[in-house]
Order: sequence, then structure tokens, then C-alpha cells
Amino acid sequence: MSEQLPKDPYILLSTINMKLRNHFSSPQRLCAYYHIELNDLDIAMQQIGYFYDKEQNQYRILD
Repeated sequence: MSEQLPKDPYILLSTINMKLRNHFSSPQRLCAYYHIELNDLDIAMQQIGYFYDKEQNQYRILD
């Protein structure tokens, strides 16, 4: 993961969702900007039970 992003998974979740809301139209663009693999981000989020919701453009717990 990028040195510019938090290591704690819940702080990372909050940071990623804020950046998706305010700056990036997709996790692919966010990952390209931070030079990280989308798969690595998805795995980090899945480990705490969160998945990407395209309609909401955020990681959240799916119902």
C-alpha cells in the first residue's frame, strides 16, 4: 500500500471513501493516482467486511 495512505484498515476505509467522494470517480483512478494495485485495496477492505459499491462509489458493507 502507498506510504501516503493509512495502514490501519478502518482509517484507510474512511480515507478511501472520503477521497472517492471528493476527488475520484472510481477506485481505479484513486489507485492509479497513488500507484497501488486495486486488488490490494479490495483485499484490505474485504478483510474488514467492506466491498466496493459502484452505484454509491464507496466501500460499504453489502446487505
